[in-house]
Amino acid sequence: MNIEYVHADGVLVAVVSGDPAEAASPRAALDLAMSVNYEAGVSRIAFDKRVLGEDFFILSTGVAGEILQKFVNYHVKAAVFGDYSRYTSKPLRDFIYESNNGRDFFFTASKEEAVKRLARAR
Repeated sequence: MNIEYVHADGVLVAVVSGDPAEAASPRAALDLAMSVNYEAGVSRIAFDKRVLGEDFFILSTGVAGEILQKFVNYHVKAAVFGDYSRYTSKPLRDFIYESNNGRDFFFTASKEEAVKRLARAR
């Protein structure tokens, strides 16, 4: 797993990329968030969507909901970046829409946009 730290608007954001599904379970995602927080004091993380695995995007698995709930509980703001055009599920599209209108979890097309959204999030 690759973790890059990026400064944007005075905020430090961890950008996570790497092999597919490296942070696919709620436990793995939370462990990563806590490691980044402990090691670098960062509570904003941008994930390449491949790192979260495909089950994340099948809402009936509950993976996305569990990860999101853990992040909210531990005050971690996160963004997932990548191409979502192949997903046709209405519930997933609604989830993405609602998340993007919130303050804690975002879906973006690019790493740069994810970092920018996280840096502006309050």
